[in-house]
Amino acid sequence: MAAQDAHKTVLLQEAVDALAICADSKRANGCYVDATFGRGGHSRRILDQLGARGRLIALDKDPQAVAAAARIDDARFCMVHASFVELAGVLERLGLEGVDGVLLDLGVSSPQLDDAARGFSFRRDGPLDMRMDTSQGQTAAQWLETASEAEIREVIRDYGEERFAKQIAKAIVAARQRGPVLTTGQLADIVGTAVRTREKNKDPATRTFQAVRIYVNQELAQLSLALPQMLELLHPGARLAVISFHSLEDRIVKRFMHDSAHSAAPIRLPLRERELPQPKLRLIGKPLRPSAEEIAANPRARSATLRVAERSGA
Repeated sequence: MAAQDAHKTVLLQEAVDALAICADSKRANGCYVDATFGRGGHSRRILDQLGARGRLIALDKDPQAVAAAARIDDARFCMVHASFVELAGVLERLGLEGVDGVLLDLGVSSPQLDDAARGFSFRRDGPLDMRMDTSQGQTAAQWLETASEAEIREVIRDYGEERFAKQIAKAIVAARQRGPVLTTGQLADIVGTAVRTREKNKDPATRTFQAVRIYVNQELAQLSLALPQMLELLHPGARLAVISFHSLEDRIVKRFMHDSAHSAAPIRLPLRERELPQPKLRLIGKPLRPSAEEIAANPRARSATLRVAERSGA
């Protein structure tokens, strides 16, 4: 089975509908960004809704995702090997000053998790890599070899919300004194020994693998940098739709959208409501989550949350 067929795109129709591409002919012929192409599920559905003069720019920092995009033969489609935090520069190189919608589908795709060579999953023994972009950067194994016990503890505690972070960090440092921690199986065994209690239906290595992956790819930092950039690139009336998969991501998205959708009066200045700075975003609906049917068909969708906001004329 091909990777794009095996991968089930989460909140497929809901996310594309959130961009309101079919609202009128002008929007249907606008320019949109799929900032996390993955295996192209959202991109293909966006292309289905675009008009003849519409345009879709897709980004992904995973070389395998870029290779998968070569299967899309559509003059309206452009694939770029880049992180979403580079969006402004990508659009500038393409001669675009703004766009009519941006979709972000955060987290790890099924092909990445299911490929043991990528090192994302504790369920498949393989090299401890975890890089989204395998063409550059430090692997998880390289970081674990050089990081201090305090650094490892902080990463696992802060990015994995793991209460046994201290014990896990100590166990990793002790293990590497006997030899380098090079595989996912080694790391999972170390964590399994250090964690004294088990969460129901959750492997003890889950939080640690999440934490190390987030750190190696600087996922939260890049998301925090990218959201304000994307806001400035949206035309008035354009939509920003973000799918997140864990509380740390969702907290950043929620806070950014909320803050951008509410005006704050300068301290101690007596202003009338009409004199307040106008918010740059308008929240669209309530957060959406997968239906019971989607979760049954794709258990990896269970933690997904879709938040949508629209650029105001401010």
